Amino acid sequence: MQRRPDSSTLALLPALQSHMWFASCPIEMQHALVERGRLRHLKSGESLFARGDMQDGLCCVIAGALMIGSTSPHDGSHRLMLYVEPYHWFGEIALLDKLPRPQDAIAGTDSTVLVVSRALLEPWLDAYPQHWRDLARLACSKMRLMLSALEDTATLPIDQQLARRLLFSATNFGQATATTIKRRVRVPQEYLAKMLGVSRQTVNKALRKLEGEQMLALHYAEIEITDLEALARRAGPIDPVLVQGSMGLGITRSAEREA
Repeated sequence: MQRRPDSSTLALLPALQSHMWFASCPIEMQHALVERGRLRHLKSGESLFARGDMQDGLCCVIAGALMIGSTSPHDGSHRLMLYVEPYHWFGEIALLDKLPRPQDAIAGTDSTVLVVSRALLEPWLDAYPQHWRDLARLACSKMRLMLSALEDTATLPIDQQLARRLLFSATNFGQATATTIKRRVRVPQEYLAKMLGVSRQTVNKALRKLEGEQMLALHYAEIEITDLEALARRAGPIDPVLVQGSMGLGITRSAEREA
């Protein structure tokens, strides 16, 4: 896709700083990422990159949402791992190990993504190598999430898994600040089902149960969290590192009291 000219990506800084990893990076790292980034606009269903593609740097969702997963070689179905919204950063794995992309990234709706080219970023990182550690921190946060999700799948009932997924979506996978936690999650039930590895009917039944307990309100293509602390209690104890943005609201403490 032809990239549109970007007049001032630096204007994105305040919004990008709502993501705790980005905000925790030294200001020179923040500026290096934004100054070397270009906006790419995608139509719903359009691919940003595919599994096996050679890496082309770090990405951040600016508007819309992307589906991160892979395509089954058997039936062509899309196996969804993450559904990411603004201002989620991804693509760091291939940037670090210089291997092909491990997953597909497809626009779930019309979207805009900030793409920081490897060709522009790597020379700067080599000149200031202490900032490679910042990228490693981003990768480690994703690894913690994936390990938690694997454990959840093996040990938790579906309504508790769903509560945890919704909590992660509301907190931008633990990276939202306390003031930017979302009360409305725009993830289709079909996508939740794919991420949890169950049928859409199973997800709908679990959501209706949570709605009946007045934790949620279901709307078209949107889930409203009406009682965040009650949802956190249903999610159960969570490693505080995974929900850093919720600490100001006492989410992990309320979950621990319930346990």
